[in-house]
Amino acid sequence: MPLHMIVLPGGGYEHHATHEAEPVAEWLGSLGLEAGVLRYPVATRHPGPLLAVQAEIAGLRRRGVRRIGVIGFSAGGHLAGHAALAPDVRPDGRPDLAVLCYPVVSMLPEHHAGSREQLLGADAPAAQRREASLEELVTPQAPPFFLWHSSDDKVVPVEHSYRLARALAAHDVPHELHVFPHGRHGLGLAEDDESAGQWTRLCARWLAGVGAAAPAAQGTAGAR
Repeated sequence: MPLHMIVLPGGGYEHHATHEAEPVAEWLGSLGLEAGVLRYPVATRHPGPLLAVQAEIAGLRRRGVRRIGVIGFSAGGHLAGHAALAPDVRPDGRPDLAVLCYPVVSMLPEHHAGSREQLLGADAPAAQRREASLEELVTPQAPPFFLWHSSDDKVVPVEHSYRLARALAAHDVPHELHVFPHGRHGLGLAEDDESAGQWTRLCARWLAGVGAAAPAAQGTAGAR
């Protein structure tokens, strides 16, 4: 059975961005992977969204799916990373790899407070914010990560991806990070963006490198 990818669209933990949902699952299908969109709970507090992903992983394991990946965008990227890094979880309760696209990573900085306030509340104490910050959760047992961001992202600054990449490097976790010079936040597959639109090809190559997709299926989401 091939790798199954759980697609987690963004939306600031307030809604689900449709262009980061089924179109992404279709692209993954073109790589020969199984994929399904999980519309996790929104406008609700932690740990509701995380528990939904963990329940989805558990259900797939019961069905006999041996390899599971997560791919998330913006707030969905935070959730994908949280599922991969949450402490006190059995190894089979985690995904085997994670793809994070312009992710929210840290709940500690004051910039981009929207996702944090939706997930933790406006007055979340520092300790709770730290417990939900991905860079604080990395251990050497973390699965491989693929991350991409745009350096001029005005909504979720690229510093988020740098924070996670530094933590992954410090713990010798295999990862690949791509930062493109231009690209607005929320591009999804970015089929019409000459710069960030490279990410699907690069991600397909990475997936093939970790044994998740056939090398022959390393094309982009669309013609460029």
